Amino acid sequence: MKSLIEGHDGLVRCAWCGDDELYKAYHDKEWGRPAWDDGIQFEFMVLESAQAGLSWITILRKREVYRSAYAGFNPHIVADWTDSDVSRLLDNPLIVRNRKKIEASIGNAKAFLKVSAEYGRFADWILDLMGGRPLVNHWRQMDEIPARTALSEKISDEMKTRGFRFFGPVIVYSHLQATGFIDDHLIGCWRHTPKG
Repeated sequence: MKSLIEGHDGLVRCAWCGDDELYKAYHDKEWGRPAWDDGIQFEFMVLESAQAGLSWITILRKREVYRSAYAGFNPHIVADWTDSDVSRLLDNPLIVRNRKKIEASIGNAKAFLKVSAEYGRFADWILDLMGGRPLVNHWRQMDEIPARTALSEKISDEMKTRGFRFFGPVIVYSHLQATGFIDDHLIGCWRHTPKG
């Protein structure tokens, strides 16, 4: 598999985004870029846990439906949901209808709010676990990028102790990439952050 691909716009990108316009926009504007806002953190928490076992592009295509179904990804609203809300979501054919994932998203909203209240922002807790700053990697090939690391295992364990579910080390690593705690853009990609 190619590691880099040149688009019709002349920009060289990490090859995983291919030619799909939605995927390219996500690669260019979001993936690996710091997003410390609690709303964005919770949005990706919901989306990443829904993605488990599916492709990320599938979830990106459902993102706006999720935004509507999940009250704009407002953790204060989601944390108060009941069994009737679970049933409502299970009846929505446009989202991933998995009871355990849906129930986990409600429990995760509660845990998320507790962490945010304790640390000021959820992102501040993650940064604390990371030693205070994001990580920029300098990979050359796609196969160098890990699916999980000792760091993602540590954060996943900490999340479990705080009541988070459906957030194992692989999902944690994906979350860290998606929200800019880890920048894994390849050397040669126009979004890669050079050493310095």
